[in-house]
Amino acid sequence: MTFEEAHDAFIRRHLNERTGERRGRLERGHRHGETLFLRNVWWPLFNRFDNLHPEYEVLDWRGRSYFADFAWLPGFVRLIVEIKGYASHIRDMDRHKFCGELNRETFLYAMGYHVISFAYDDVEQRPDLCVTLLRMATNRHLPARSPVSRASFAEKEIVRLAIRAARPIRPKDVELHFEIDPKTAVLMLQKLVAKGWLQPSLRGKGERVVRYELTPGVWDALDL
Repeated sequence: MTFEEAHDAFIRRHLNERTGERRGRLERGHRHGETLFLRNVWWPLFNRFDNLHPEYEVLDWRGRSYFADFAWLPGFVRLIVEIKGYASHIRDMDRHKFCGELNRETFLYAMGYHVISFAYDDVEQRPDLCVTLLRMATNRHLPARSPVSRASFAEKEIVRLAIRAARPIRPKDVELHFEIDPKTAVLMLQKLVAKGWLQPSLRGKGERVVRYELTPGVWDALDL
């Protein structure tokens, strides 16, 4: 099935399931930016629209309806995806709306939703980046395609640790994170260097490795 066929069936199914303002909002709100996101980002990653809901209605802290561009609802996961155009977002924004947007996102988080946003420019011009980020955001909620060994899980967790740290990590960081002995922490880091995921950060004349940093772009190739 082509994207056009799948997209047409996807929208028709949701239109048939809706009435009133919820149907009208989908007819009016699903426009070029949303369709481009599905074509350039969602479809290349998933090749289907399972559990995805366009123009999804939720209530804010005032009890007022808010329609998200998309909601992905597989099981207990609640992920809201917004596509934001720079010109329209800035043009329509004022201090009151800015505060309202931040309050709404905080309220949605409190209600169990996770909100992620993509810039229209990235969706149009840098879709590969959007695919990578979306894959990272959704992979934790997807069942593993094959059994994952404890070693593989630990290796990816070290990469996540390095990303969160935003600096070269030390064997001590790994030791404390996993509650393991120093020798095991060093061996784990050395294995990631051999795989090309990390690279040593040398001190002084380069005689001793005391820190490790991410190899540039490594997360693009990993299913984190």
